Amino acid sequence: MRSKLVFIEGLPGFGKTTTAQLVHEILTEMNIKSQLFLEGNLEHPADYDGVACFQKDEFDKLLSTHEMFRDLLSDRSIKEGNHYFLEYRKIKNEYGSGFSDDLLHAVVKNDVYELSLDQNRKLITERWKKFTENVLNGSDTYIFDCCFIQNPVTMGMIKYDAKKENVISYVAELASIVDKLNPLLIYVEQIDLDGSFRKTVKERSKEWSEGFIEYYTNQGFGKKQGYHGLEGTLQVLKARRELEEEIFNGIKIAKKKVDNSSYDKNEYKQVLVGILSEYFSLTNTKK
Repeated sequence: MRSKLVFIEGLPGFGKTTTAQLVHEILTEMNIKSQLFLEGNLEHPADYDGVACFQKDEFDKLLSTHEMFRDLLSDRSIKEGNHYFLEYRKIKNEYGSGFSDDLLHAVVKNDVYELSLDQNRKLITERWKKFTENVLNGSDTYIFDCCFIQNPVTMGMIKYDAKKENVISYVAELASIVDKLNPLLIYVEQIDLDGSFRKTVKERSKEWSEGFIEYYTNQGFGKKQGYHGLEGTLQVLKARRELEEEIFNGIKIAKKKVDNSSYDKNEYKQVLVGILSEYFSLTNTKK
């Protein structure tokens, strides 16, 4: 069976988004129908972005505390089992100031990526199982930017400083769930982590860099190590790189590393063409 899933992973600023877009472009040129989901896509079929999750008592409390939004929250909530899901980013985008900052603050506390690591893992793995079953018999190939390794590492290591084994097993569980889709992992590398991240900080907004640095140094691993500022964030990224290297080496799926140090897009595309042509010709021959 042809591969139905391509993962793009790597550290911030290494070119994951560019790589994902190029993979989508190449597969289109190969006449392979693909769907691209970049980080932050609110329509992601296997992840939760901008989604809060509540138990019944928590959701009832939210409704009673924000009575004037009761109808809106009730109408837009999605009940699955014992959970109530609220796609709050979509609602905020739709209603603007009509979805108050006070309400947003209350809802964000239950964002899937603000829950405990165990709760997050349970919800994400269930989501991946549903996705796998939904697309197994379809013809499309899905391209996922950074939700396979990055998100478990960010939750486990960066946010909670969880045991390394727990983070590795989280990614391994995701890999086992999608194994029947013949996934391919493309891991983007660069030689100079320090220079690449400093370049990213200069290119992106001050809001992004300040938020990133705060996230990486004010909780979990970074806080425990006493890291601060840009230099501290670079130390966390180096530790993250080591963990992701271990995950990459141990993961039981098809995988390739690509070096994007030169920032030569045409040359880089040809490297990706070689990887994708080889892998898709191989999986096409499998029954």
